[in-house]
Amino acid sequence: MNAIKRARLFIEQSPNEPAALVLSQLVLALETEHSFAISDIYGLDLEHFELAIDILKEWRLDRYFAGKAKLFDLSLQVTELQRQ
Repeated sequence: MNAIKRARLFIEQSPNEPAALVLSQLVLALETEHSFAISDIYGLDLEHFELAIDILKEWRLDRYFAGKAKLFDLSLQVTELQRQ
């Protein structure tokens, strides 16, 4: 199971846990590109710390693929314009 799904399940099952709040704030910061205090991650127990790191890794990878998809779409559009 990927980290984003694991985090979602954890937050759904334990929304009042301090770790759920930190993970939620991390996700919101990543999605909105706002600041996040990295020291909050260090306050997590090892299991949730590793989950936070895995979220960061997946988010970066997903962002790369989203950028690649946008580039591909733009490339298709440019090619179509050249054909016309």
